[in-house]
Amino acid sequence: MFLGIAAAVLAALGYGAASVLQARGAQRVCSETVGPASGSAPTLRSTVAAVLTVSYLAGLLLDGVGFLGNMVAARLLPLFLAQPIVSANLVVTVVLAVLFLHARLAMRDWVAIGVVVAALVVLGVAAGDEGHVDDRWMHWAVLGVGLGLLVIGALVLVRLRSRVAVLAGLTGGVLFGVLAVAVRIVGGLDPFDVGTLIGDPAFWAILVCGPGGFYMFTVALQTGSVSAASASLVVGETVIPGVVGIALLGDTTRAGWQIPAAIAFVAAVVGAVVVAMSPVVEEVEGAG
Repeated sequence: MFLGIAAAVLAALGYGAASVLQARGAQRVCSETVGPASGSAPTLRSTVAAVLTVSYLAGLLLDGVGFLGNMVAARLLPLFLAQPIVSANLVVTVVLAVLFLHARLAMRDWVAIGVVVAALVVLGVAAGDEGHVDDRWMHWAVLGVGLGLLVIGALVLVRLRSRVAVLAGLTGGVLFGVLAVAVRIVGGLDPFDVGTLIGDPAFWAILVCGPGGFYMFTVALQTGSVSAASASLVVGETVIPGVVGIALLGDTTRAGWQIPAAIAFVAAVVGAVVVAMSPVVEEVEGAG
């Protein structure tokens, strides 16, 4: 379990630091090209320039590190523990923004950060073994659900005039949650076998849900409130896989720790949502 927790923490640190580095690169280019007081939208030239900065490229590298950590955690930990730890990347983002981007947090945000940290400690103590239930229908189910969510989400968003950020963010979060379930059950990794891996529908679900979730979250950031998008993403990527892990995959808690684990899980999700609603997240995610 220690390796899984370390991987989840690494994912949170990687994702959180990546957001700050990408925001720093984007802000630096913006101030150099259009000036700090300009309200002009980013141009293609400024966007490319931002992506090519050292800060932004380092952020992309850390995104990759975060993704790998997330995948390892999903294999080795109960999903009700792995996903909340990963979603704590927003806590990392706001703390680093305070340190390096001179952002300021309200007392509400500091309280929420404390709640998230305390809840994750309780979850870590309460968590039992990760489940190994692996019915074949689940492999097809994650692929079908991933494709269905992506298609339906894209069609609905075209016709929706309000709440686009919330719906797109939630859809992206659920896709990331399905991705975590697919990573848990995909075959061909232990022992590694290419034929088994590419022949598993769960593997193709990973390829669908990863880019699909990223696309939906990007749409959410572009079409509405960054805070609403981030908050709905947190709910989707934590609640769904947490419930599926217990109900279908066999994830367990330690004996007598079911109620504390449930309370801590809810507290971790709520705390992460409050952090996601912080103006600091709005600023960092919007810039990055």
